[in-house]
Amino acid sequence: MTSRLAEVAQKVGVSEATVSRVLNGRPGVSESTRTAVLTALDVLGYERPTQLRGERARLIGLVLPELQNPIFPAVAEVVGGALAQRGFTPVLCTRTAGGLSESDYVTMLLDQHVSGVVFAGGHFAEDEAPHEHYHLLRERGIPVVLFNAAVEHLELPQVSTDDAVAVEQAFAHLASLGHERIGLVLGPEDHVPSRRKLAEYRTQCEKYGRTVDETLIEHAMFALEGGQAAASRLLRVGATGIICASDPLALGAIRAVRRAGLRVPRDVSVIGYDDSAFMNCTDPPLTTVRQPIEALGRAAVTLLVNQIEGGRVAAEELLFEPELVVRGSTGSVVGRGGGVEVDGEELVEVVGE
Repeated sequence: MTSRLAEVAQKVGVSEATVSRVLNGRPGVSESTRTAVLTALDVLGYERPTQLRGERARLIGLVLPELQNPIFPAVAEVVGGALAQRGFTPVLCTRTAGGLSESDYVTMLLDQHVSGVVFAGGHFAEDEAPHEHYHLLRERGIPVVLFNAAVEHLELPQVSTDDAVAVEQAFAHLASLGHERIGLVLGPEDHVPSRRKLAEYRTQCEKYGRTVDETLIEHAMFALEGGQAAASRLLRVGATGIICASDPLALGAIRAVRRAGLRVPRDVSVIGYDDSAFMNCTDPPLTTVRQPIEALGRAAVTLLVNQIEGGRVAAEELLFEPELVVRGSTGSVVGRGGGVEVDGEELVEVVGE
């Protein structure tokens, strides 16, 4: 007990006697100090005294699938900053191979009496993944917001980038450059945002009077290696333009083009999705569809805090417009080896709002 008091006191910057008064429910402590002590107790992993367990900490779980894709650290930065401005402390939970699952993290967060949870890129977007932990949070009355499209039956508020608009912008750009064989690299088949992108791809093929060629559609794991393998298959069926469902997939596609002895964009044009960090510094700079992460993150926090404060938030999806950012990885085509090369120069053209 003495070591616990000392550790909490040091973290908050108060005396051990003050911590003791808070834990024992005694008067003489300001509300702000009391809140800080309880939050420190939660962050350090100590159980609250029985009489205080009914009170939730001002902690918010932020559950991410990984940190290797730069888009997820960007989400964490925006959401974490917005939470801090509202007086909440984010608890970052990242799934790793052989590590804790989403369900494990939910159990841990419930033990810490969190005020709410934000999920980004999680099992909620996968039809075949387990979803029981989302239902558990609903049953416990814990506010939840999902970052990007989810399976239909969860009935939780969502903030999402409009996947249909993203593909519409990318397809129109490649078509305007003369590309006839436009390939598509998506995530797993049960991934909801990928399904939406695929549906719009089919719509765009119809709009431009083209028969949907199933050999130009590839599913892959969301990683550079997945993009490389999928793009290699697309190159074998004559794709000259490739739309990818993430920036790492697009970087893998560029690697596949080079391994095939071809050049981007002279022979093959590549478009990514996210506009994550440093995509304007790649060789060539990557044309990509930018997700409005700042707007999405702030909207997610607003929806979450409204729930925490007792407001009614509908279990609906807010759709945000993406932007096509044209850089050096796309160019016009008249056949492989005969296109226009951009020589790595960034062409800044933003389409959308």
